[in-house]
Amino acid sequence: MTYFTLEVFAFLRELRKHNDRDWFAENKSRYEQRVREPILRFVGDFGPRLAKISPHFVADPRPSGGSLFRIHRDTRFSRDKSPYKTHLGVHFFHDSGKKAPSVPGFYLHIDPDECFAAGGIWHPDSAALAKVRDAIAAGDAEWKAVKRSKLPIEGGSLKRPPRGYDCDHPDMEALKRTDFVTSVKLTPQDLCSKSFMSDFAAHCKRMSPLVKFVTRSLGMTW
Repeated sequence: MTYFTLEVFAFLRELRKHNDRDWFAENKSRYEQRVREPILRFVGDFGPRLAKISPHFVADPRPSGGSLFRIHRDTRFSRDKSPYKTHLGVHFFHDSGKKAPSVPGFYLHIDPDECFAAGGIWHPDSAALAKVRDAIAAGDAEWKAVKRSKLPIEGGSLKRPPRGYDCDHPDMEALKRTDFVTSVKLTPQDLCSKSFMSDFAAHCKRMSPLVKFVTRSLGMTW
């Protein structure tokens, strides 16, 4: 089954040019029928495949409060007052997501200029970051599995070693990290392919050593 079409990318390009409430109101039904509904169907259908990777990650197809991020921007604390996001984000988060400030997950980013699948933990709070670093410093078995997987780890990093860790630790570059994320670049053609469901599941499976490591480091069930 094909879930995504080029209409999704056409809508986002037009929204970029006409990022105002009047235009969106005129095109709201188009967004709901041709963009949001197919994505929510994808989220719902991905649930059983996600459960095979880990039963503790959520594929929530609700249009509000689920895996699909709101297209409305929170402009309260931003200089950019444009009311809508010009990309789409889908977060398959750990089922403890509503109980913890920092949770790992899998993510799908949809943008005319940049599409990617990702997994890990983004912007963890200080307590979560300390737990992940402690697991790395201790040579945790799951961390060793991440190293064997040779997954590229992305995100922010400190310039200097964090306090409390041996400056000569062999994994110091990992200990400096402030995010623990890995990703796979995608194209619009990838998303529009009939094989995208199985392809995305395969990407998540390949990224799972890092997601599993941060999940268990935080004391969450895999």
